[in-house]
Formats: sequence, C-alpha cells, structure tokens
Amino acid sequence: MPTPHIPLYLDTPSAIDAFLASIADARILALDTEGASFHRFVDRIYLLQLSTREQTAVIDPLPIGTPAGLGALLEDPGVEVVFHDADYDLRLLQQDYGWHVRNIFDTRIAAQLLGLKAFGLAALLEKYFGLKVDKKHQRADWSMRPLTPGMLDYAAQDTINLLELRDKLKAELEHAGRWEWAREEFALLEGTKWSGDDSGNAFLRIKGARDLSRRELAVLRELAPWRDSIAAHLDRATFRVLGNEQLLDISRQQPTTRDVLGAIKGMPRGILESRGQELLDAVKKGLAVPEADLPRFPKSPRWDRDPDFDARVNALKTARDAIATRLELDPGVLAARDRLEAVARKNPTTPEEMASIPELKRWQLSVLGEDFLKALQHHRKPVVADDSPYKE
Repeated sequence: MPTPHIPLYLDTPSAIDAFLASIADARILALDTEGASFHRFVDRIYLLQLSTREQTAVIDPLPIGTPAGLGALLEDPGVEVVFHDADYDLRLLQQDYGWHVRNIFDTRIAAQLLGLKAFGLAALLEKYFGLKVDKKHQRADWSMRPLTPGMLDYAAQDTINLLELRDKLKAELEHAGRWEWAREEFALLEGTKWSGDDSGNAFLRIKGARDLSRRELAVLRELAPWRDSIAAHLDRATFRVLGNEQLLDISRQQPTTRDVLGAIKGMPRGILESRGQELLDAVKKGLAVPEADLPRFPKSPRWDRDPDFDARVNALKTARDAIATRLELDPGVLAARDRLEAVARKNPTTPEEMASIPELKRWQLSVLGEDFLKALQHHRKPVVADDSPYKE
C-alpha cells in the first residue's frame, strides 16, 4: 500500500518556487492536469498535480501564470515524468505553456501492453492497491474558484499513488519481456501537440454528418460555426449551447419558422427565444447555396485496384489474432487495422521490405514480422516463367 502524502495547495509564486526548489533533485515525478473541456469552449490547464516519492502538490496556475520552473524540470531528459493516459495532458502542456515533456512513462499504455482489460486509473489502483476512487468530481468544473477541499483531494489522488503504480507495472513489463515495447511507445509520445485544424471543414467531423445529403450538409456548414461563435462568446462547451443531435435535426428538417424550430427534440428554450431567428437565417443561407457549390466529403486516398487486398488483410488479421491470443493481448493493441492495411498494401516478400513499412513499430515488427510474411506467402500469385506453355 502506498504511503499517503498530505497534499500541498500552492497558489502563489513564492510557494511554488519553494516547492520546486525542494524537489529539484528528484529524478522521477508524477504529473496530471485538470482542464474543463466539459464546461468551457477552449480548454486550458486549471490545475497541475505533481507528486514525488515524498511530496504531493496541487498547483493553481490561474493566479500565478506559467510556473516556469516546473517546465524546466519536465523538459529535463534526466527526469522521468509519469502520467496516466498522457496524450491530452501533453497537448494541454504544449498548448498553454509551450512545454515538450521528455522521458515519459504512461501507466495506461503499460497496462495495455501487459494485456490488462481494465486499464483506467481507478481500475488499476483498485487492482494493485485495493483503493477505491470516489468519482463524484469526475465532471467537476475545474475553472471555478474557490475549489472545495473535496475537489482538491480528488485532484491529488490522480498522482499521489502513480509512482508506486509505475513501479509495479514496470516490473511486470520487464518480467514479461515487454519493457522495450513500452519504451518505444513512450518515446513516441514526446513532441505530442495539437495538430492544425481546418475549421472550415470542422462540420464534417460531427458524428452523423456522413448520413446527411449534400444540401443538408450545406445547412450544417452554416449551423456549426454559428454554434461555435456563440460558445466562444459565452466561453461554454459547444454541446452546452446546442447539441450535435439538434444541429443534425435542424439540418434535416430545415425549419423556416420559430414554431417548427421549437418542435425539434432537445431544442433549448433559451436559445430558441434569444437566437431563434439567427438559426433560421443560417438554415436559409444553407438552402440558398447553388447546387454546384454544395459541400461533399473529401474522397479517400485512391489506391490502385487490387482484388486480393482484402484477402491479404484478412490473412494478416488471422495471424495477428492468433499471436494476440498467445500473448494475452488485445488484438487492437498488438496491431490496429490500419497497420494491417499498410502491410497488405506494401505486400512485402522479405524481412527487409517488412522492416521498411513505416507504420510498423520495431516491437510490432519483432513480434509479428515473421508470421505476417508467412500469412502473405499463401496469398501471393505464383510467378509464371516466360517460356511456360501455360502463359497467356
């Protein structure tokens, strides 16, 4: 059982500087962030939780700005930084502070590589330490101030046991011969950041948009940025302004009156009363788009037609699934379908060709490469000699 720390709540530059000075020699620490994407239009870091083996602190960046000393520590390659499910934290740290964390250990990835079916932090803390995490603050608004003692305690629990959990997972990875797998996965996390977003086509990424006609897409193209502008003005999560289902229903029904708009299931009364005409105007604008200018989904990359492609993918899937069963791994963790398709498309005949496929990681190549070549061999067309009497 981990030794509990009494968390420190730090919200002044002097307190944070003193704490960072006290852990300057630490070579390993656990980190987590709290955002407010469930509540705010643009997410940002509202809390930073940090634990060493002896201390835990909850840092409030709102009154102090960027804690520069912490950034220097996180970017030091000699300091191992432990996260659970690092991806979103890394994106926020890069977005808000420009930090690029080095030397990462991710307990979620470690658990998945060990074949654990339940790899959420709460499940892992219960499995390894018998701890039950109270989830009542899971959807809390971390942008609110003051934070309650219960919220601060909840936040601290995300890192207070993380180093001990890392120790157990690393030992199991080493015992299973999978530590090098994890190291490769962790190294790929370095440099994680927000990718550029073409906001003009953001409406195409709304779940359900593919089921709309091109005319309905034209209406959605007007509605989505309208919603975003309102959400940005109110600093409110978009679904708290108008849900995706309502956007899709408006796109399909194309109301022309406030009464018809108000009859749409889930239509917020406040939006209907204060901005109903704006919505109707957006619908009207979408309906006025000329046929030639109606939006469409971009075509997927075209590949040369290959009638044996699906057969090769299925052969690779069969080989992968057999290995996953033997290793007691989720097949998707071992190799997702896009990896299988990349191999099938390349259709390698030698270990060197297999090793040249960029989508395959080194550890996947070592585990799957030989079996993949055998699987593809059975789906390779025989070469017909030039002097064969059977040549067409």
